[in-house]
Amino acid sequence: MTPPDLVIFDCDGVLVDSETVSNELLAIAVTALGWPTTTAQSHQRFRGRSMRSTVEIIEAETGISVPDGWALETRAQIRQAVIETVTAITGIHTVVERVSAAGVSRCVGSSSPPDYLQQVLARTLLDHHFGADVFSATMVANGKPAPDLFLFAASQMGHTPERAVVIEDTVPGVEAGIAAGMRVIGYAGDAHTDADALATAGAVVVRDTAEVPLLIGLG
Repeated sequence: MTPPDLVIFDCDGVLVDSETVSNELLAIAVTALGWPTTTAQSHQRFRGRSMRSTVEIIEAETGISVPDGWALETRAQIRQAVIETVTAITGIHTVVERVSAAGVSRCVGSSSPPDYLQQVLARTLLDHHFGADVFSATMVANGKPAPDLFLFAASQMGHTPERAVVIEDTVPGVEAGIAAGMRVIGYAGDAHTDADALATAGAVVVRDTAEVPLLIGLG
């Protein structure tokens, strides 16, 4: 693979290990609304989506009217739990350092809000790799699986979509990258990730971050 001009890293599940606790708490909150949901089902239905998209799915599939304040309260509970427990994905510091050493631009493209991203990146000591180049779905009209976020990130970074690689761990994220015309690597490093679904969506799947530099042409 020819090295890209830009690598866009998803945050949750790619840079930081936050998806397990997030989906445990989200499953509890959705169940309390009247839609019984397990942690595994939360991973399948909501992983990689913004809270706005999550609310839309709940209302569309159940007819439940999600109360005002539910999203803010649930997000706050999840955020606190994540910030207290979050760690960097094993080996991801090395991957980002390899990208940087090769002179390839890098940024974050995440469904999470900017203040959360700032906190978890700082807590895992990943923030210095990206500086201000952190882009959130709150900055665009449509979150993943729409391509808006990745196209916006590439534009802000000054690179064309076809010269960018996205690293994602969710089907909506992979679909967003493919829709943006980018190459996509699907990271399936935890037990809840459906590697087959990532591949079906169009990603080249890896289970170990150590595989990423070779796949993006860095040797």
